[in-house]
Amino acid sequence: MSNTPWKSDQWLTSQWNFAPEVTKEINFPEKIQIHDVTLRDGEQQTGVAFNYDDKIRIAEALAEAGIHRIEAGMPVVSHQDAKVVSDLAKRNLGPEIFSFARCMVDDVQRAVDAGVSGVVMEVPSSQHLIELGYRWEFERAVDLSIESTKYAHEQGLKVVFFPIDFTRSDLKWVIDLIEKVGNEGHMDHLALVDTMGATSIHAMPYFVNAIKQRIKVPLEAHFHQDFGLGIANTLMAVSMGVEVIHSTVLGLGERAGNVPTEETVMALKTLYNKDIGIKTEKLKGIADLVTELAGVRVPSNRPIVGDDLFNVESGIIANWLINCGYENQTELFPFRPSMVGQAEPEIVIGKGSGIDSIKDRLNRFQIKADDKQAMDILLAIKDWGLKHKRLMNDDEFRAIAEETLT
Repeated sequence: MSNTPWKSDQWLTSQWNFAPEVTKEINFPEKIQIHDVTLRDGEQQTGVAFNYDDKIRIAEALAEAGIHRIEAGMPVVSHQDAKVVSDLAKRNLGPEIFSFARCMVDDVQRAVDAGVSGVVMEVPSSQHLIELGYRWEFERAVDLSIESTKYAHEQGLKVVFFPIDFTRSDLKWVIDLIEKVGNEGHMDHLALVDTMGATSIHAMPYFVNAIKQRIKVPLEAHFHQDFGLGIANTLMAVSMGVEVIHSTVLGLGERAGNVPTEETVMALKTLYNKDIGIKTEKLKGIADLVTELAGVRVPSNRPIVGDDLFNVESGIIANWLINCGYENQTELFPFRPSMVGQAEPEIVIGKGSGIDSIKDRLNRFQIKADDKQAMDILLAIKDWGLKHKRLMNDDEFRAIAEETLT
């Protein structure tokens, strides 16, 4: 670690992140991996449907960025899903290819047939969901889990046990269940699953510690964003030794979605100085690809990948950019746009612009105006911005300037 991990030529964050009083309780694992679930859990977002070509393109982009594991899908869902999983498993893209399965031998066999290296195996793990959602007898859930995980192991698959609704269970009861499956069936890794995003950041250490005291396999974090806490909870879990992060591009997923890869990777790198091997300069390109293929709307100010994230309209911030210069971008932003594949910062013109932005644009177009004229142009632009409620393009700026100066 450098002497100033909060400050580099690429980012400038808070030095408090690295105060001894803060870091003394942090215990990151030696290796942290991203397990991407965009192709399976991400597609569960309402209205999103990826065809075969879409999934192959997304997987290739993820591989180019250095994603460690890709959950390619659930073969039992459709013939196309089975083909995607099988074809990705045959290719040497780089990431490990996993499939998703219910705790049923037939589902496992489909994963075996697809040729994946590992399988994430789901089972309901809260009594109320078993009784009300699945309408199963509890013994059935246990027996299926033991039988199918043992079978998966016998077939040479790496088994990640995935207890649905984990965090809304009685803790002792659910750990007893997991221990029974691990002892009588098989479990290489255990996913800590916050299916409903219903765990507070203060409860997360309690959860992780309770599991680590009794379960001695590597842990994975699969958290949802229903209260916007998935990223924070993931960072907390990883800081306590959890080794694998389940995430999706743009946080796509059921209801409010999964933990977004972009924000999680960048938080680890710039707030904790943990480079996990992801090519962050690829993040914007992957997000744009998935936006197009998923047909979703992404807020223009979305963290890391929003289209307008590094456009500067506010007068005071534009003044900072002019004064600091583009070489000192991290005075205005916590990290350089190029670090995530974004374009250089740009001063844009709109209702929020200040006089320095107007003078900067007049100089660029070689339009001469004194201070009073520049202020008149600014006031005209503010009126225009209130009327049109959008940014102004170059032609519109010239037209306003010329009209005001005549």
